[in-house]
Amino acid sequence: MGKIGKVFWISLIVSAIFVLWGVLAPANLESITSSIQSFLTSKFGWFYILSVAIFLVFSIYLIFSRFGSMRLGKEGDKPEYNKITWFAMLFSAGMGIGLIFWGAAEPLAHFAAPPSAEPESIAAAKDALRLSVFHWGLQTWAVYTIIGLSIAYFKFRRGAPGLISSTFQPLIGTRTNGWIGNLIDIIAVFATIFGVATSLGLGATQISGGLSFVTDIENTFTTKLVIIIVVTVLFMISAWSGLSKGIKYLSNTNIVLAVLLLCLTVILGPTIFIINTFFSTIGSYIDSLPSLSFELASFDSKHNEWIQDWTVFYWAWFIAWSPFVGSFIARISKGRTIREFVTGVLFIPTIFCAIWFIVFGGTSLFQEVNGINTGLTELAKEETLFGLFESLPYGSILIVVAILLIGTFFITSADSATFVLGMQTTNGSLNPPNKIKLVWGVIQAATAAVLLTSGGLEALQTASIVSAFPFTFILLIMIVSLVKALKEDFQEQKQLKTTDKV
Repeated sequence: MGKIGKVFWISLIVSAIFVLWGVLAPANLESITSSIQSFLTSKFGWFYILSVAIFLVFSIYLIFSRFGSMRLGKEGDKPEYNKITWFAMLFSAGMGIGLIFWGAAEPLAHFAAPPSAEPESIAAAKDALRLSVFHWGLQTWAVYTIIGLSIAYFKFRRGAPGLISSTFQPLIGTRTNGWIGNLIDIIAVFATIFGVATSLGLGATQISGGLSFVTDIENTFTTKLVIIIVVTVLFMISAWSGLSKGIKYLSNTNIVLAVLLLCLTVILGPTIFIINTFFSTIGSYIDSLPSLSFELASFDSKHNEWIQDWTVFYWAWFIAWSPFVGSFIARISKGRTIREFVTGVLFIPTIFCAIWFIVFGGTSLFQEVNGINTGLTELAKEETLFGLFESLPYGSILIVVAILLIGTFFITSADSATFVLGMQTTNGSLNPPNKIKLVWGVIQAATAAVLLTSGGLEALQTASIVSAFPFTFILLIMIVSLVKALKEDFQEQKQLKTTDKV
């Protein structure tokens, strides 16, 4: 059982103060956080974009580097989970709710209000899919790769606690056990809380939107709050059962439901169009990846504003999620080589995300462009997917499967987050106490509810951007620390092999 120390208590107190602030003065909370968000996106949007590009370049370098064969653990360690279960768990924790929410909604949003093309044109439709794949592709998973690899390496190869601060040992030594290490872990806790709260808010909003779309239940804050409470109870039951039971079974269920929904949509939707669009979109994405990775549109204020609203928000949201996703991926990746880890985390989810957006986004755009279902762009974002399904054969079945998938993704993400928050605040315990997980489950749910109260989706977006800013610096320094450790351990391993030959 991990030690409950300063990181837990300081994080808990400050989190409780934030929740109370949102309950007692939601307008004031919205005003202050929005001002900070506006300052960060206008002055430091370039910083988020440059940082994420660095994460991707470094991740690809690791695959081809001399360090690729080094193992996340001792030389004889074997992976705890098979590859299918491993992928299901990292993917479910990674961005399940976001995919469901934005799968059809984001391409339609870019189609209606593109950064540079003529609105609702064929060029806008093509750009919409390419940009959606870009936002959920390699850059996103590079963020998770960096932090997951660092935590796993220091935990399983060097025997350090499974904490964010432990990855800084090569640079600051024993000071990771002092106030500097505590500060790093506290920043990670807050990034996790706000990143996950954003996803929980999106999940509650979409379940509420789906229920109101197919029933007489109104899509109100009260409905969303009830959903958050119900799901909180469910994910706490799952969290109580432990990692190998609750999250493992939920993750496998998620993949089955997600693949089922994909296949049904391809079969019932414009099948040939989806297949053709997949290849053309992937080609366009690969071709434009270098320019998109560094695009800031300095001479075009409209395009620059679009980048701040979409690309900067996404990079900040994923960075805010990264302590949670990275810690979780690290926990389930013992025994894999660095090359296997980076390749798996970087490319497999990217391919799945591309397929997801091209299937659902492509189908929604097909309906709009061909006049089959021209009201999709007028729906609220949380209702877009259900509006898409309504126009397909057996649409009611697809809607039911989608609501089930949102629910299981919702529970899995929250379940995983309580585990990671428990680990981060008990000195890296791989089996944090249930009472600690319960506390963080309540804090997550309360934070999501408060953010929805103080400004809905915009408040969720603001919280992610603000909380991600300090953690971006931590990720960049983490790369330096990891490289130092890899060089030291590679040289030591090389010397041992030379000695054994002699």
